[in-house]
Amino acid sequence: MTSREKTELIVEFADEAKAERVETLDVRSKTSIADYFVVCTGNSDVHMRAIADRVEEKMKTRGIQPQRSEHGGGGWVLQDYGDVVFHVMREENRQFYDLETLWKTMQPDPNLVE
Repeated sequence: MTSREKTELIVEFADEAKAERVETLDVRSKTSIADYFVVCTGNSDVHMRAIADRVEEKMKTRGIQPQRSEHGGGGWVLQDYGDVVFHVMREENRQFYDLETLWKTMQPDPNLVE
């Protein structure tokens, strides 16, 4: 399965769990750690956990398991699917870290550009 197909599934499953402001960031030309980031918002810790659990459960039915999953406190859940990293954040953390602006304004890494 391609990284784009994984990304589309994660977005679909997060949407099914009523995630808010789901956004995909194409970071292929900016970092070697992943091809895409999917960022979304949960309106409570319980909602964030439900979103993350739904995505993980549905991805497993497709034979895809996260290489790493961080469900610690602090208003941020992360699932690393290798070429796709899924972030579920509380709104206040999302605004504070502003991953969208960070990655959209970052210049491409000339070592990664073909």
